[in-house]
Amino acid sequence: MEYFFKGKLYLIIAIAALSALISSCTGSRIKREQKVDTVISRARSYTGTPYKYGGTTSLGMDCSGLLMRSFEAVDMYIPRVARDQSKIGSRVGINDLEKGDLVFFKTMKGNGRITHAGMVTDARKKDRIMVIHASSSRGVMEVNLMSDYYRKAFVKARRIKF
Repeated sequence: MEYFFKGKLYLIIAIAALSALISSCTGSRIKREQKVDTVISRARSYTGTPYKYGGTTSLGMDCSGLLMRSFEAVDMYIPRVARDQSKIGSRVGINDLEKGDLVFFKTMKGNGRITHAGMVTDARKKDRIMVIHASSSRGVMEVNLMSDYYRKAFVKARRIKF
């Protein structure tokens, strides 16, 4: 009889531990989604802001400044320059992009360096992956990464842990 109760106790402890593990995983996924949504919301608040090289305010913004300011909305501080931003987080393939992932581009011919950055705002459709960035000609806006221009300029993507 004593073994029966010990066995039940161990079973109850195991079930409780498993339940806690599952809920913490679900909870952390929800927290990540909330933080990503907050970062995207901050980035979108700059929509229409004119492009300004080195800019980090609503008076003028460049691509890496947009990302830096957007992540500050969740008290995360990322590097100021796109080249440095492209080194943080973990690498993600273009077919595995999710909201909040950072994307990097080479937009200047003959230049082997990363020159531009943006953030995925919607990746529900593989042929329509929306990215917010600061365009040098049109300011902060969202574009489809899968359009010819951006797809050809795409270099890599990174996922930052929240």
